[in-house]
Amino acid sequence: MNQQSDTQQKNDQEIEGGQLRSSSAPLLSIVTPTFNSVATVEETIRSVMDQGDVTVEHIVMDGGSTDGTIEILKKYPHIRWFSEKDEGHYHAMHKGVLESSGRYFCILNSDDYFRPGALAAIAGKLKDDVTLDGVFGDVVFIDNDGNELYRREEACFDYDVLRFALGYVIHPTFFLAKDLYLKIGGFRYKELKNCADYDLILRAGKSTQKIGHVNFLLVNYRFHIQGQSADRRIQKNMAKEAALLKKEHGKSDGLAGKFQEVFYKGKRQLQKLFLRGKIDLISGKFHLRKVMRDKCDFSSNIGLDKMSD
Repeated sequence: MNQQSDTQQKNDQEIEGGQLRSSSAPLLSIVTPTFNSVATVEETIRSVMDQGDVTVEHIVMDGGSTDGTIEILKKYPHIRWFSEKDEGHYHAMHKGVLESSGRYFCILNSDDYFRPGALAAIAGKLKDDVTLDGVFGDVVFIDNDGNELYRREEACFDYDVLRFALGYVIHPTFFLAKDLYLKIGGFRYKELKNCADYDLILRAGKSTQKIGHVNFLLVNYRFHIQGQSADRRIQKNMAKEAALLKKEHGKSDGLAGKFQEVFYKGKRQLQKLFLRGKIDLISGKFHLRKVMRDKCDFSSNIGLDKMSD
């Protein structure tokens, strides 16, 4: 464990939402889960560092890497990092959020990275409307070499679209109030292997309508041979978990459920048309088809790389 985490300043403290929080704490905390990510984690770190004048806390939760990731973390003394075996990436995310001191947090994976100006756009939105419990933005999907595959530009946060149609909020673009995270119970990392982020977004949407959107491309989200996202086994399990979560949040079975899905997909497109002046009728799966693999190379403490078809 990085010893810096034991030296947090405790002066000027106040009680906020039941949590002991410093009045000088940053507005934003970035939590990065990582495990054997030597090829990509430095780009992730640099993207947070290069966000200009935005004050941000960066926490890295490492699962016990043995590939040189720790040596990279040691190069950046401003990072608070921990390295210990965990129960998977969602467990690492949960532990990182508990360690965070910012009012809002975001999970930035160790193979993704912020685009220039991303955190300034988020901070500006949150400062303009202090009642928001969260905010999200747009995303660019890229391949291993940084080439753009496609971009997803949304219009607004809509819980009904999310629970009846599709999970269009991409978690590295999603900033949530830590107080709300604790209130709704955090990541269900013991139950869900691949959709605990989608589950959290759904439960946040059920709890509050105060989640905003910024018309800004915040993150480059990477699909590559060393990552989980391009693995068809992972995508298959994601689809199973997502279907169960939608049902948990009220989606009907059979034809009624199909009607809900079509109706709310249409609603999303109308929102995009009226608020952004654009629609996207070509599915993400079509754009990503050339980078998908039957099996990718990645490490996990819960053995996702051994998941059977």
